[in-house]
Amino acid sequence: MSEQEVRQENVRIAPVTPRVGAVVEGISLSGSLDEETVQVIREALLQHKVLFFRGQQHLDDAEQEAFAASLGDPFAHPTVPTKEGTGYILELDSHHGGRANQWHTDVTFLDAYPKASILRSVIIPETGGDTVWANTVTAYESLPEELKTLAEQLWALHSNSFDYAVPQKREGVTVDQEREYRERFASTLYETEHPIVRVIPETGEKAIVLGSFARRILGVSAPESNRLYEIFQSHVTSLENTVRWRWQEGDVVIWDNRATQHIAVNDYGDAKRVVRRVTLAGDIPVSVDGQQSRTRYKAPIVPVLDAKTV
Repeated sequence: MSEQEVRQENVRIAPVTPRVGAVVEGISLSGSLDEETVQVIREALLQHKVLFFRGQQHLDDAEQEAFAASLGDPFAHPTVPTKEGTGYILELDSHHGGRANQWHTDVTFLDAYPKASILRSVIIPETGGDTVWANTVTAYESLPEELKTLAEQLWALHSNSFDYAVPQKREGVTVDQEREYRERFASTLYETEHPIVRVIPETGEKAIVLGSFARRILGVSAPESNRLYEIFQSHVTSLENTVRWRWQEGDVVIWDNRATQHIAVNDYGDAKRVVRRVTLAGDIPVSVDGQQSRTRYKAPIVPVLDAKTV
């Protein structure tokens, strides 16, 4: 038996739920993994959509980025600065607005939004702060045939007019402090049209593309858009399509961003929670009938000045 075969025998992939998520044991993540092990991770990710790795405390920022590069091309957030001293890491710090407490797929306001995300826990509250993922492929598959047909014909407008990663206004902050805070995160407004159902290129699976960056469904009235959104989004977040993870410091989670949504449960009060994410560049989604997503608008955000400054 070869050394590589021995290594593969030591890897255990255990599903967490029937529809989404698996715990991977026997792999110490790094930027120097052999190609066979990297391929095991890629294949498991396509199958389970979310992979959980415990006990990865040896990873630092540089090694997290190096590992991410072994899976694909790292991709910096387009509007939020990366962590100082890193090339691609987005740090989400609960004491600085980093609470991703809405269901979303990362960065869908771009046409070619990330294909995968690698999230490392740094500081975790004693209680609370779990993350929940939903499988948007099984959400589509569970739709009645009539709703599948309807969803495949619909498109939605996605925008970063609200982005959880950009710190929001906090109580007790003065106008000048808020302006300075916003200028630090000077940004660009994106609007992109995506099909509500996209095809995953490696597998041919169909996945629902919605979440909190979806502003409205095109071609219908606002009330109709809201109702349709709730119908399809409720299938995504139905409990049988979800998996919930109780973080420990040193955990790493990888998810297929094209086939999932996720939410960080905001139930830990003033406790500090810090996680660091690297995303991988993705492809432009293609609808069931072969149409590509399209950027509709991209322009610098013009700051809204307080009346006292006009």
